[in-house]
Amino acid sequence: MHKNVSGRCEDYLRAVYEIIEKKGYARVKDVSRELEVKPPTVVEMMRKLQNDGLVIYEKYGGITLTSRGKEIAEAVKRRHDTFKRFLEIILVPEDIALKDAHVLEHRLDPKTILQFTRFVDFITEATAEQPSIKRRPRIIRRWMEQFKRYCEEKDKEKS
Repeated sequence: MHKNVSGRCEDYLRAVYEIIEKKGYARVKDVSRELEVKPPTVVEMMRKLQNDGLVIYEKYGGITLTSRGKEIAEAVKRRHDTFKRFLEIILVPEDIALKDAHVLEHRLDPKTILQFTRFVDFITEATAEQPSIKRRPRIIRRWMEQFKRYCEEKDKEKS
């Protein structure tokens, strides 16, 4: 979490950021829908975030992020995406990974987050020599295949 910015505020900033990325603009009703909260709740938070210098909110108009708000939103999104990717690597179903990534993005120490990020990047990032993620080093591909088989065997044992 960023200094003086609560996890709840981070959620709103990330939501505004993602909506703007998709639609080009964000409105209260978009944020309300995205976060599954009532519009008056969004208005209250937008006023707070505006007072904190993180958004520009125009009543009955759009919501934009200030440069500091955008910086925080991008950092939160990166954390969220890292945890979601990690959970998908270990074969957590996408809907659960999405929900659990949200929990993890606010709860872990920054050093732990850094190591998760490094691990996910190591496993998934393409390199200049290997531009396709499908060309991961053979040992990583093998490890992922073996892990998938291991999980499938354990699932069969339960049945």
